Amino acid sequence: MHDLSRGDDAAAVNDLRSAVMRLGRRLKHQRVDESLSPTEMSVLGTLARCGQATPGELARREHVQPPSMTRIVALLEAKGLVTLEPHPEDRRQKVVRQTEEAEAMLEESRRKRNAFLAGLAAELTEDEWAKLRAAAPVLEKLAHL
Repeated sequence: MHDLSRGDDAAAVNDLRSAVMRLGRRLKHQRVDESLSPTEMSVLGTLARCGQATPGELARREHVQPPSMTRIVALLEAKGLVTLEPHPEDRRQKVVRQTEEAEAMLEESRRKRNAFLAGLAAELTEDEWAKLRAAAPVLEKLAHL
């Protein structure tokens, strides 16, 4: 574990937070379907990674309260982007799965956002691009801690 109490480390954390937030906002503007909220897109992304989940599991992964997730799942179901199926072991619960329409929309969204980032990265020097490639796994780790 690294001690981040030094002044230059605190400044680096501040710079990282600021840059990630600005870049995140810019990426949000690259949405394919403007009718979906960022939270709805995030839930679909989680389902794309895990395949299926109960609403409670989705609430924990998305850091929202279960009643909020119930509303989000209902909205996604109404839009035809998820289905609710009986849980295979606990009939009191439901399992949420994304539909093929959601998969196609997510793929188009990834393509659009990747193209946007590639355009930005084209403006970097070779050294900056190498540093960014090396930092990507670390940023991924931070995102999942």
